[in-house]
Amino acid sequence: MTTETRGRVRVEQSTKRIRAYFGGELVADTTAARLVWEVPYYPAYYLPAADVRTEFLAPSGRTERSPSRGEARYSTLTVGDAVAKDAAWQYPESPMAELRDLIRFEWDALDAWFEEDEEVYVHPRDPYSRLDVLTSSRHVEVVINGVTVAETHRPTLLFETGLPVRYYLPQPDVRWDLLRPSSRTSRCPYKGTAEYWSVQAGDELVDDVVWIYRTPLPESQKIAGLACFYNERVDLVVDGVRQERARSPFSPRKAGPQAGVLA
Repeated sequence: MTTETRGRVRVEQSTKRIRAYFGGELVADTTAARLVWEVPYYPAYYLPAADVRTEFLAPSGRTERSPSRGEARYSTLTVGDAVAKDAAWQYPESPMAELRDLIRFEWDALDAWFEEDEEVYVHPRDPYSRLDVLTSSRHVEVVINGVTVAETHRPTLLFETGLPVRYYLPQPDVRWDLLRPSSRTSRCPYKGTAEYWSVQAGDELVDDVVWIYRTPLPESQKIAGLACFYNERVDLVVDGVRQERARSPFSPRKAGPQAGVLA
């Protein structure tokens, strides 16, 4: 595995076969993709131009400069009646030589991505991220604004690289009378699609603070149907010890520059 770095951007070669589809057509198929960490939390796929159906791409005229990667030149992706404006870009004169012959697609602009023969969602899986899901008998309490909204002696703990431990709780041990349905959902390439609820804690409605994966992906089956609260936004008491609130990309934001600015 080769690696190139410049500033905060790291580039490594992937060993997986990567395919991408749009408008019913295979638009990219490669075994030589690069993983590029443009932000600290997860990588993006950059694909060799030789392995992309470039006949579907036309320059849009848009450009954008990155301090580390140079000037991006955008293209619109058109397959039949399906059009995705500015869905692809290249850095043909990048100071990072390894990027010059690669094409980057906007993940959500395409219809589907596959790693080998398995569809992957949201973003590429990070080869340095690991999930461990362990049953436990710890005593866990979840408190919001002084109100105990969940308490259990049978949590399931999910350990994920780079994130705080998550405590998944059986639904009977949650105060469902305090939960209010939310329209929010989110997707994770490791866990699947989550549904959210808000919590009425005293006079405050705390939005989208608890979630459940009804049908998680195979590697996360042990959290199916369990409820999890954001450590960053609630008070957790584990075995009688109040936990310090976790800091992560999901922590409440303060006014000012946002974390994770593209490099």
